[in-house]
Amino acid sequence: MRLTKMSHACVRLERGGRTLVLDPGGFTEPDAALGAEAVLVTHEHPDHFDEGRLRTALEASPAAEVWAPRSVAERIAPAFPGRVHTVGNGDTFTAAGFDVQVHGELHAVIHPDIPRVTNVGYLIGGGRVFHPGDALTVPDTAVETLLAPVQAPWNKIAEVIDYVREVRPVRVYDVHDALLADLARPLYDTHLGNLSGAEHLRLAPGESAAL
Repeated sequence: MRLTKMSHACVRLERGGRTLVLDPGGFTEPDAALGAEAVLVTHEHPDHFDEGRLRTALEASPAAEVWAPRSVAERIAPAFPGRVHTVGNGDTFTAAGFDVQVHGELHAVIHPDIPRVTNVGYLIGGGRVFHPGDALTVPDTAVETLLAPVQAPWNKIAEVIDYVREVRPVRVYDVHDALLADLARPLYDTHLGNLSGAEHLRLAPGESAAL
């Protein structure tokens, strides 16, 4: 499996000539979802779901399909009948040849006055990769590679460290990092590398790693 980090919360997974993309939102490259056979969306916030870009990707690849929570699926399903699938906690499916399990139900609390939206995480390849979206969801199975949201309006580094400790992955890659200043990255690297209990790794947008 090949993991390519795109900007912010988006990643591409490739295996055997097939491609799956997670969370191609408005903070990532406009063409991040182009050419993908499957797109998974964790929730409706625009940094994870850009409707226009997703529609463009589906129009460019007539066989491409999308899996997403209802709040996302209902916005694009009418234009692409049979190609958009609504998912929720506990669901399992196969997308672009990858086995996928859905974990989680709600976005993390940003502030008590802000309503929480539906957020799901995707466990891919029988635990090979887990993308939690905007929540600190702990799957009830082993995780090899955790994509950890390292910086967001709803978290702090201590919470991310404790989250990695609870999931107990072999390795952790940074995602959800578009708002993290370059000046702060060495601090995050040091704390996650020293305290999380997992191998901490970081890819620049466009860089890839073999898993």
